[in-house]
Amino acid sequence: MKKAEVGNVIEFKEGLQGVVEKVNENSVIVDLSYMDNFRELELDQRTVINHKNYKIIKETAQ
Repeated sequence: MKKAEVGNVIEFKEGLQGVVEKVNENSVIVDLSYMDNFRELELDQRTVINHKNYKIIKETAQ
C-alpha cells in the first residue's frame, strides 16, 4: 500500500476528498476545504484518516 504524501489529494468515506497536510506513522491529517461543497457539508476543516482508509486521487508533482 502506497502512503500519501503532503499535497496529495485523497478520497475516503463515500467520496469525501481532501488535501494531505501532514503524514504521521499510522495516519494523515487532511484539509477538507478542498471540496467545492465543503461549507454545505458542515464538516470540520481538518480530519485524521488512517492509511488503510483512503485512496490517492491526485499526486503532487515531484
